[in-house]
Amino acid sequence: MNVATELRNTPARPEIPPAFPFTALVGQASLQQALLLAAIDPGLGGVLVTGPRGTAKSTAARALAELLPEGQLVTLPLGASEDRLIGTLDIESALRDGAVRFSPGLLAKAHRGVLYVDEVNLLPDALVDALLDAAASGMNTVERDGISHSHEASFVLIGTMNPEEGELRPQLIDRFGLMVELENCFDPLVRQQIVKARLGFDLDPQAFRAAYAEQQALHVQRIRAARAALPGFGFDAAVHAHVSALCIAAAVDGLRADLVMLRAARALAALEQAETVTTEHVDQVAEAVLLHRRHSRETPPQADASAQSLSRESDGAGAVPPDAAVPAAATGDSEWGYLPPEPTGTTRVKGVIPLNAKKR
Repeated sequence: MNVATELRNTPARPEIPPAFPFTALVGQASLQQALLLAAIDPGLGGVLVTGPRGTAKSTAARALAELLPEGQLVTLPLGASEDRLIGTLDIESALRDGAVRFSPGLLAKAHRGVLYVDEVNLLPDALVDALLDAAASGMNTVERDGISHSHEASFVLIGTMNPEEGELRPQLIDRFGLMVELENCFDPLVRQQIVKARLGFDLDPQAFRAAYAEQQALHVQRIRAARAALPGFGFDAAVHAHVSALCIAAAVDGLRADLVMLRAARALAALEQAETVTTEHVDQVAEAVLLHRRHSRETPPQADASAQSLSRESDGAGAVPPDAAVPAAATGDSEWGYLPPEPTGTTRVKGVIPLNAKKR
């Protein structure tokens, strides 16, 4: 029995409503690519999805889980404690019996599946730190009173948020591997396609899912093949140079962007069953890597104009002699906005009595 037949014939569990097919999503190409890359290489650090309400953020997360080996979707509620997330150790039994008893948390349950966090920007920083640590390392370690326990926790982390409800701290947002920013759709044709697909799914979920079973099966096979091929890819000098140039132009902090961009490009090459990682693969993943890490590098207008005037050599009228003095404000030796004093003429006005004149 092939994968498509399994997906078609496997009844949905009664306690879990059927998921909207991943391949049936409309107008979400950038989000679909980011989620597939994270599914191929969970070590990317997860995907942060921002956008207004009703842009299919949670629908896409649930749809991805169905394509993974375990098909497990674990949701972290807003009020969850740290113990519920990472698990707990029974200290009393460890002291009494010398054996470590560990009660698994949500990180253990999400292993090989998807850990979905809605409104991640509203979580306490300690929980977000624990999530991102496990997502990047694939391991979860619990330590209490000198006793520790570690277990595998390889999962695809998907965090969603509405920017109107608050932002994540820069230190945390940078640790998400990829970011996708969704916007409201104002294309009438695309809106109609989205609404028709949703109505068709709501009216008859099984029939709707059956229509996409072949495409779903193809994605399952592509993810499996890409995961198997991933370790065989390397990076040549041209790819490294291109990644460095993009990250420098974006003025990113540190080297995390370089590493994530290389890994994302490798995952994309594996997904496309390419022979090597190319600069084209880098270009296709660059925006998702740099969107939440990019800093502006604006050049002061006066300094930029001075630099341009010094570089003109072809136009005699605009050329500047090599020994011409450059104002201090343009060279950065003084504060921006400073103008050197200039002598101005004075005009004598009749009928004005100087302050130090003697009265008659």
